[in-house]
Amino acid sequence: MATVIPFKAIRPERDKVHLVASRSVDGYNTSELKDKLAGNPYSFLHVINPDFEDGIKTKPGSRERLHKIKKRFKSFINEKVFLRDEKPCYYLYRQVKQDNIYIGIIGCTSIDDYLNGTIKIHEQTLTQREEKLKDYLEVCEFNAEPVLFCYPNDTEIDALCADVLTYHPDYDFTTTDKVRHSVWVIDKSKSIKLLQERFAGIPSIYIADGHHRSASSALLGRLKRSKQKNFSGKEAFNYYLGVFFPENQLRIYDYNRIIKDLGNITTDALLEKIKDKFEVSEINAEIFKPGKKHELSMYAAGKWYSLIAKEGVYKSDDPVGSLDASILTNYILSPLLGIHDLKIDKRVGFISGIKGPEALKAAVDNGKAEIAFGLFPVTMEHLKWIADSNNIMPPKSTWVEPKMRSGLLIYSLED
Repeated sequence: MATVIPFKAIRPERDKVHLVASRSVDGYNTSELKDKLAGNPYSFLHVINPDFEDGIKTKPGSRERLHKIKKRFKSFINEKVFLRDEKPCYYLYRQVKQDNIYIGIIGCTSIDDYLNGTIKIHEQTLTQREEKLKDYLEVCEFNAEPVLFCYPNDTEIDALCADVLTYHPDYDFTTTDKVRHSVWVIDKSKSIKLLQERFAGIPSIYIADGHHRSASSALLGRLKRSKQKNFSGKEAFNYYLGVFFPENQLRIYDYNRIIKDLGNITTDALLEKIKDKFEVSEINAEIFKPGKKHELSMYAAGKWYSLIAKEGVYKSDDPVGSLDASILTNYILSPLLGIHDLKIDKRVGFISGIKGPEALKAAVDNGKAEIAFGLFPVTMEHLKWIADSNNIMPPKSTWVEPKMRSGLLIYSLED
């Protein structure tokens, strides 16, 4: 059964929250990052990029850099940029992005749930990245970006959320990307008890985004336990930060591929070879995207094509092999273009479906790629099928929304 507990959040003062919360540092290019740091002294980016303040460069991931991050975080607390709740609470988070509304609960989950399989995974993690994030947590001692989880819809949790939403939010702000973020502190004992009990009755929860953060938290917990033989299980390192959405609140977008060069094969020759496994149709439209499972889109030389996998090409009872990302790799990228490992082949690029098929067309038209392939989005049912059968998706198979801001609610590992 799932463990989701309340915690004492470290969070921005209300008048500064819109200045503190930031996108993940990977979401900024060098110029944007410099502008953000120069123009906003309260941005959480100053914590993650502490070199900006003193101008002394340190190596990313080094112990020196990590200790500077921790020191900068402490200074934000001392300067009262952050406050800390006096009692453990849950937090209701709502995001409004265009026509989509996402409502979830922020709390902490147990590393034991990750280790015993109560938390289901669908993505393979890289050991080097796990270690890097583990070192970050060990030195800095805080979680600032929650793992994105989903759980089966629960009417009682829904009813509690609906009640909380009738009150004035503790935070309510809109960021420059026109996304509205709202947070309510859930501190009533009755509500806390209900949430903890309802989550405890859920047999499994699923990682939607944040596999490396989960793995690194478990890695740190095991390390701490090995050094602290008489641990109680209540120590802060036994838990990590998550935002929990019911399945019907999440939106899974496609994650598409662009190919920078075709090697020794021409577009026309590639199309002829593709016809062996796919029904190919040229699409007379400015923009095109797949309309159903097992249909791919392809854009090359100014033209769109529909590629529908022929019957018998894939096994419908194979959770991984029947993924459109697998079909694309197994029957086009690998045998026809010699692209076998998407994690390391530099000829492949990825574009999230949230940018639309227009981004694929632009990549080819602007010369960034020679050809582009669009996928139909993975369904929640297929994601759970893979996770429940202990299988792993190919790299970059899903783009899941919503994405939360860093520094909005922080879990301390120092307790």
